[in-house]
Amino acid sequence: MDHPTQPDSPPVTESEVFVVVDSATNGRLNHSRNVNGCIISPDTDNDNKGKGRWQTLILAYKTLGVVFGGLVTSPLYVYPSMHLKSPTEDDYLGIYSIMFWTLSLIGVVKYASIALKADDQGEGGTFALYSSLCRNMNIGVLTSRPTNSSSSLSPSLLDEGTEKQSRLAKFFRKSVFARRVLLFIAMLGTCMVIGDGILTPAISVLSAMDGIRAPFPSLSSSVVEALSAVVLIILFLLQKFGTSRVSFLFSPIMGAWTLCTPLVGIYSIIHHYPSIFKAISPHYIFRFFWRNGREGWLLLGGTVLCITGSEALFADLGHFNRSSIQIAFLFTIYPSLVLTYAGQTAYLIRNPNDHDDGFFKFIPKSIYWPIFIIATLAATVASQSLISATFSVIKQSVVLDYFPRVKVVHTSNSKEGEVYSPEVNYILMILCVVVILIFGDGKDIGNAFGVVVSLVMLITTILLTLVMIIIWRTPPMLVALYFCVFFVMEGVYVSAVFTKIPEGGWIPFAISFILAFIMFGWFYGRQRKLEYELTHKITLDRLGVLLSDPSVQRVPGLCFFYTNIQDGLTPTLGHYIKNMKSLHQVTMFTTLQYLLVPKVAPHERIVVKKLGFKGVYGCVIQYGYADPLNLEGDDFVSQVTNSLQAHIQNCSGRLPSIPSEIQEEISDLEEARSAGVVHVRGKTRFYIGHNCGWFDRIMLAFYEVLHSNCRSALPALGVPPPQRIEVGMLYEA
Repeated sequence: MDHPTQPDSPPVTESEVFVVVDSATNGRLNHSRNVNGCIISPDTDNDNKGKGRWQTLILAYKTLGVVFGGLVTSPLYVYPSMHLKSPTEDDYLGIYSIMFWTLSLIGVVKYASIALKADDQGEGGTFALYSSLCRNMNIGVLTSRPTNSSSSLSPSLLDEGTEKQSRLAKFFRKSVFARRVLLFIAMLGTCMVIGDGILTPAISVLSAMDGIRAPFPSLSSSVVEALSAVVLIILFLLQKFGTSRVSFLFSPIMGAWTLCTPLVGIYSIIHHYPSIFKAISPHYIFRFFWRNGREGWLLLGGTVLCITGSEALFADLGHFNRSSIQIAFLFTIYPSLVLTYAGQTAYLIRNPNDHDDGFFKFIPKSIYWPIFIIATLAATVASQSLISATFSVIKQSVVLDYFPRVKVVHTSNSKEGEVYSPEVNYILMILCVVVILIFGDGKDIGNAFGVVVSLVMLITTILLTLVMIIIWRTPPMLVALYFCVFFVMEGVYVSAVFTKIPEGGWIPFAISFILAFIMFGWFYGRQRKLEYELTHKITLDRLGVLLSDPSVQRVPGLCFFYTNIQDGLTPTLGHYIKNMKSLHQVTMFTTLQYLLVPKVAPHERIVVKKLGFKGVYGCVIQYGYADPLNLEGDDFVSQVTNSLQAHIQNCSGRLPSIPSEIQEEISDLEEARSAGVVHVRGKTRFYIGHNCGWFDRIMLAFYEVLHSNCRSALPALGVPPPQRIEVGMLYEA
């Protein structure tokens, strides 16, 4: 496995998702415990990320460049994405009324007021909701890394008492089918957010660059597409510098855009249609559908794009905090969008046939070029929100073992949520460029975009409803009100965009299907491997028999032998002892365990225990999916050995022990470490025999392809290559 390397930017913290030990407390949320021993956050708003109001305002300013890019630039492509036929004044008033209430209900009520409160100790997004539900219902067995613990792993982290659970939670605990449906919904939401990360850059930049054709009509669309591709490539190459540095660079651009477009909107309102705000009345919506019928319903496929990027408001929560995102949205983004769409609509009422270029046509000629430059830069920045969200959901999926292991770089020493993945970054870049060059028509990409936006919103609504019932214990009437309003509203949007599947809407389904197949294939393979290890595990009694063999020698040195299971030892151990006829003087059977929590307290990071044989110990290292992973090899070994020494001394205080035996045990440990440290892991593969069914043959073969091309499971702790040993073994499927 390669050594971790750092980008050319200032120091960052990098891991390959299986680095586990972290005792540093800098930048970490301080946790306290409730009476049941469960970790709780003293401030669910995560305001400790910014000290004081000024810091929160500065963070709110930075969110403009990362979180809201996709949302605030949506006026570039909403009207051009609609297939309007001879629209009238009443049609435009109805469309504006729909957009106003969509922004108000979904943007203000659902995301800014409700979803942001459903953070999982500072982390947002689909998988954060899923992991929070799993932890509270204690159904972590769905993951291929079991979260139950029979050792001293603070089971209260995961079990808040089944007697206090709601009937719905108990139903999920009993029903395997229900748990699989919940997993499928979470996977689909994750795939759609990743699809959003591909389509947002494509449509935003393409729509902005298309503005250059207004003063130069002879310019071909292929030139616009090529320019858009170049801009996107530059954007993706900047990602390695981290969200903070990128947002500091991008926020002034988005600040200028957020200020300029509503000013132009106000000018357009005064100049073209001063009474535009009468459309706020919902009766214009009823009149619109009564008059247009099915055609009005189909137009929702374009109207839904006014709320695009709203999921990033929640998914990017780990990069900032709740207060900063709420302040930025409620006091800048929401008013800016309301005024900009009002100005566009006012212009189109007087110029009803200009809807195919509904943004640049309503810009006064005297300021056309400055706005075009700002629009191009803003569209580039808009891509950042979903790119950052994609990095976050990929990281969460990887650490929960639902996605093949990729390199994850922590680009901030103070914000754990800031992550960057080189492999994911370049794959996104290639896919974005391909989408632009192949589907250059903005309307086709808009159709695809509408499918992603509406489905992600609907999935979030479903998961938030479960959070309200199971975790928050919200009164049933309020849950019913929330679910009925948003499920019906977003369900109508979904039904409209599904009609666009033949016209480009198939793109996100193709992307999501491929991603979902990868995720399920990886998850299935990990589950089957875990089942084999549990079935063929080496018990402590069996270990005693192996060590009692006179031909087995204890060789000098300290060995970290990695195992995926806690209730027993990996079958690779028996394979190793039988063939090597040896075991190191001090052997630590080490289990690396992700918990369904974002962060684990430092004092709970490393848990060690004696296994009843001289020089043989168990070590469990537990951590959350948002923990910063920032140790080198020597730090890892030192912390484990220090924890083991402390454990030996603590045991001597509770049990009658001879001081000389304790000292001998500690000196043996120090002697073993000085003799040399080695890290041993199994490199296992499936043997697919003739007795396997066709489904197992396909899925396990696919898993082997993924496993052969992903990052190594051995933690990237700066372990020198000479200290790494991989023991090959075939698991019979």
